Amino acid sequence: MALFDKRFIVSFALIFLAAAGLKAAPIKIGQTADFSGPIAPGVREATAGAKAVFDSVNRSGGIDGREIELISLDDKFNPELAAQNAKELISQGVVSLFLTRGTPHTQAILPLLLEYKTPLVGPSTGAMTFHQPVHPWLFNVRATYQKEAERAVRHLSLVGVARIAIVQVDDSFGADAVRGALAGFEAVGKRPAVHVTFDRNKPDMRSAVDKIIAANTQAALFLANGAVIADAAQRLREAGSRVQIVTLSNNASSGFIKMLGAHSRGTIVSQVYPYERSIASGVVREARELAKANGAGDVSPSFLEGMIAAKVLVEGLRRAAPHIDRAGLRSSLEGIKRLDLGGIELSYGPNDHSGLDFADLSIIGETGKFER
Repeated sequence: MALFDKRFIVSFALIFLAAAGLKAAPIKIGQTADFSGPIAPGVREATAGAKAVFDSVNRSGGIDGREIELISLDDKFNPELAAQNAKELISQGVVSLFLTRGTPHTQAILPLLLEYKTPLVGPSTGAMTFHQPVHPWLFNVRATYQKEAERAVRHLSLVGVARIAIVQVDDSFGADAVRGALAGFEAVGKRPAVHVTFDRNKPDMRSAVDKIIAANTQAALFLANGAVIADAAQRLREAGSRVQIVTLSNNASSGFIKMLGAHSRGTIVSQVYPYERSIASGVVREARELAKANGAGDVSPSFLEGMIAAKVLVEGLRRAAPHIDRAGLRSSLEGIKRLDLGGIELSYGPNDHSGLDFADLSIIGETGKFER
């Protein structure tokens, strides 16, 4: 049957349902992420950003009369549970997986994408393994951790910080991000003052802090989650250390600032999206409007990430409509070229699923907000 005929049939069916007072079946989108574990605050902020977009689309009639339904499952930051959740969501008929969180967690899902030919849009991880080689069913919406870590080390060196420590979780996230950090050291002709690794399941910050202090470091780049860094910050400050704390965008949330509490001020956090308080940015203005409409409070970097990922997914769904399925969504996403998201452009292609390549640095100021 010709594509035109299929679209005509789908459109006629939607008109019939509307005339009968019935709702068309929703477009199911599946998410597995940590809603109750150590990174839950950031996950909730990102999900709020995504839901703000989906709710806005639904209020405007959905996509070809079909509402978007986000089904979110809690994986408690456990990679094995993340894979189980993803399989459950696929069995429920989701068109796409969306906004997963964590490098090992997303890695655990990859085989399912191939097995069930299901797209994953906007994984909240910057691991290089999701960019190169290109995975046919995975679509990124952010720069890599390696680029962030390298930029952080280069910046510290540029402002005269000579003795920099690395504190790295011993998992695939840490192993990936540290490559960027080491590339940064090599670029400026330096080596880490000390390089500490720790067990992801049993983080020992007491030992890490002792090594940081013993090495007389000026700054410590933490490749870790927010809860671990908050523990380390508490121990460092109690020991009288004023070492500069630096981390990556996986901790770019207001929830992370709350975890740090009194020790948040001065912490450097890399960012992969425009400054969330810059009204000169179209995507930020849109984020503020959506947050206000949905009672989501202030716009954080995590909120912005969820919102941008949702905008990309919605664009793919609209291009695939009215015959929306997994293969059609993948094809429509790969056809996106120079999509204006509000001052930043995103493009995909068969040989490029990175989407965006933006990286910047921020610092937590006196008011408990990210500043640039």
